[in-house]
Amino acid sequence: KEFLVEISGTTVTITCPLTEGSIVWELTGIKADSNERKYVIEHHDSSPANVSCSSGDKKYEMYLNARVCTNCEELDALAVAGIITADLFITFGVLILVYYFSKDRKGRASASAGSRPRGQKMQRPPPVPNPDYEPIRKGQREVYAGLESRGF
Repeated sequence: KEFLVEISGTTVTITCPLTEGSIVWELTGIKADSNERKYVIEHHDSSPANVSCSSGDKKYEMYLNARVCTNCEELDALAVAGIITADLFITFGVLILVYYFSKDRKGRASASAGSRPRGQKMQRPPPVPNPDYEPIRKGQREVYAGLESRGF
């Protein structure tokens, strides 16, 4: 047989497995006033305690390490599942919105400094020099010496 422990706020209710006789409760070495099957601890401070209940020659012991709080809200499994599901839907909704809004910007060229234009990936070779407009190099002036200015 086992103890039944119920926690609500800062109140801890313990039910002894013994059913018959006068039940004596002992909480961390101190005998309690209650002789009933249920023992109620009001304003429990979450400190661990050794709890025992006895009747005649039968004695049951338990180590109580119950965490309690004053402003706690009890949630059932359905509420927790609903909260998690709603959070996932909101997260996926934001991801889809970001995806569709960023998809439109992929075709535009960025104007940030240091970025190169997105034209052709290969550089074009330099244009073929026109022989009529070659620069005059040192030592080659005689090539152009025979040219005379034309009159218009």
